[in-house]
Amino acid sequence: MENALTVERDMSYTQNRELSWLKFNERVLAEATEPATPLMERLRFVSIFTSNLDEFFMVRVGSLLDMDMLAPDERDNKSGMTPREQVQAICEAVVPMIRRRDAIYRELSAELAAAGVRELSIDELNAGQRAYVQDYYKANIRPLLSPQVIDRSHPFPHLKNKALYAAALLTPAGKQPGGKQPGGKQSKQAGKQSGKQAGGKQSAVVGIVDVPSALPRVVMLPGEGACYIRMESVIAAHLKKIFKIYEVSEQAVIAITRNADISLTEEEIYDEENPDVLNSMRRLLKKRDRLAPVRLELEGKAPRLARRLAAFLKLGPERVYSGACPLKLDYVDSIERCPAGMFNAPHTPVYPDYLDAERPIWDQVVQRDVLLFYPYQSMQPFLDLLRQSAKDPNVLSIKITIYRLARNSAIAKALCAAAENGKEVTVLMELRARFDEQNNIDYSLELEEAGCRIIYGPENLKCHAKLCLITRRERGGLGYIAQIGTGNYNEKTSTLYTDFCMMTADAAITRDAVAFFDNMLIGASDGEYEKLLVAPNAMKNRIMEMIDGEIAKGAAGRIRIKVNSVTDRELIDKLSEASCAGVKIDLIVRGICCIEPGVPGKTDNITVTSVIGRFLEHSRIYAFGQDDDLKLYLSSADFMTRNQDRRVEVGAPVKSAELRAFLVEYLDRLLADNTKAWRQHSDGVYTRLTPLNEPPMTAQGWYLEHPIEFTQSQQPRRSLKDRVRRLWGRK
Repeated sequence: MENALTVERDMSYTQNRELSWLKFNERVLAEATEPATPLMERLRFVSIFTSNLDEFFMVRVGSLLDMDMLAPDERDNKSGMTPREQVQAICEAVVPMIRRRDAIYRELSAELAAAGVRELSIDELNAGQRAYVQDYYKANIRPLLSPQVIDRSHPFPHLKNKALYAAALLTPAGKQPGGKQPGGKQSKQAGKQSGKQAGGKQSAVVGIVDVPSALPRVVMLPGEGACYIRMESVIAAHLKKIFKIYEVSEQAVIAITRNADISLTEEEIYDEENPDVLNSMRRLLKKRDRLAPVRLELEGKAPRLARRLAAFLKLGPERVYSGACPLKLDYVDSIERCPAGMFNAPHTPVYPDYLDAERPIWDQVVQRDVLLFYPYQSMQPFLDLLRQSAKDPNVLSIKITIYRLARNSAIAKALCAAAENGKEVTVLMELRARFDEQNNIDYSLELEEAGCRIIYGPENLKCHAKLCLITRRERGGLGYIAQIGTGNYNEKTSTLYTDFCMMTADAAITRDAVAFFDNMLIGASDGEYEKLLVAPNAMKNRIMEMIDGEIAKGAAGRIRIKVNSVTDRELIDKLSEASCAGVKIDLIVRGICCIEPGVPGKTDNITVTSVIGRFLEHSRIYAFGQDDDLKLYLSSADFMTRNQDRRVEVGAPVKSAELRAFLVEYLDRLLADNTKAWRQHSDGVYTRLTPLNEPPMTAQGWYLEHPIEFTQSQQPRRSLKDRVRRLWGRK
């Protein structure tokens, strides 16, 4: 953000980042309406939409509210809006989205019920099911509940972020709010009292019961079919018994969303009084669950209860949302006995057939650059490289950057094994990977205990780069292999996200990788590199130079960029300049895109395509020029200011002719997708592309059905004798 008084910006072809993100989440929700998608997968898209929105409020709305307190006059450089104006626009935009989600969920529930998957309310249970739920409640649920009434003797409790609670508005038995007695009429005086007793005390109190996280999310019911009842529904149905000395006048399942953005206090991580980064991060994490509430959600209509809770939480009505959809749908995979065909057919990533699983990966990478395409191909070759390196007596060191790891990570185990076998293992661990902080703290301790050297990167810069360097003793000197990724070292997400992993022995790239880790070890973020694009010092400048190179070609210029988000104002303006020069630009942007294409005189030659499908499109590819003049990079960085200016990121050139041809074909397939792709228009609105005179085609569907083949290597395969000669410097 920047002050509009000091910088004048042309905003005729840009849009607000937060509102663009909401449009992305609408595209996610639209996948829940696709009739060709299996029913439970459609329900999963409703769940993804909901959890996306949760994180958006925690992080983006939370940071805007902080900004409103710290710098209320600062304006967004794409829309000119202040933080408060952005929050207001967000709240207004979310209301119709919630209504749309409720309608989709209602329609989807009906389709699921017709297919044999039924969620039941307590009133819909038959006698046998009711008895089963009652027995289950008494034995497993009631002993764990801790109900609380909020009154003078019982202050409002701390409600955990996104935890579920059953809440009720309670009145003493025999009384109703406003002085209305059961079977009687409300007097005018009672109405004026608005539910107050003599002496000004409120007759209505709030009762809250938490839904214990230790309990399963659903209770599967006996009988045929997949019938279930949600845990919060069971607890809510017992509120009258739980608060037995009261009458329940309104009730709802509720959840509080709290500000989870601790980035404004990152300087505390490097507080001189707390030099231990690990302990400082732990201290900050404890704050997250205590941060201010930013949103109140209710499942069910309970307007007076909502007002009372909002008053306790100090939330205005614009940040209170009521709906009919469950507040958390993370139970999709907990539903048992689903009929066949409810989910996508299982997909198992394959071991690339152009690699020999019986030969050392090191030898194969030395002969040719290797590209792994997740999730169609397995991460196994890279895991094999690490495991083999951990045992290889000639391997001297492994250096790696880590942002997110899977639970029970095979990569962490390989690194521990390497350290225990006497290798020098250096891990640049990013502790500030949002919502993975504790996981990374735990792995830091585990790796350190095994003998790895743990560093935390330059001060005040997140390290988001995906880079690994392995050094091996060879005859005549040292040999290196570098691995560059567009996504995390996470085995689980590698089966769910589209990402690329490139392994290379290219001398220039590995020299840069050596320099990168040398710089990180001394906390230097401004190193110089021959081939790698490294943020924050040089990546953006190099990208701008390559855009300038295409501008010089005029109408013959060509740019193709695939990223998750485009928000950086400098890059946006440079792309507009290229468009005005006649350069054809295709942006494939899954999520936020603050540049509006097709604006006359500004972005006429720019297209923006978003692909939403079974797999999360996560890879980043930069392509400048075409054919023999093509400059193509794989990168960890989006076109966002945070990636380019406030993070350590790495992009690597793809030199192999076969890999370059494959990646260009991949970009072309994404642009030709006429089923899962959306096209943005000059007003910021997206419409789904549909097949007209051509058959339906999805890029993801293509790669699921067609094996990925690389038939020619970048350089001829060498015998061991030839390889040794080359290492010795002989022809």
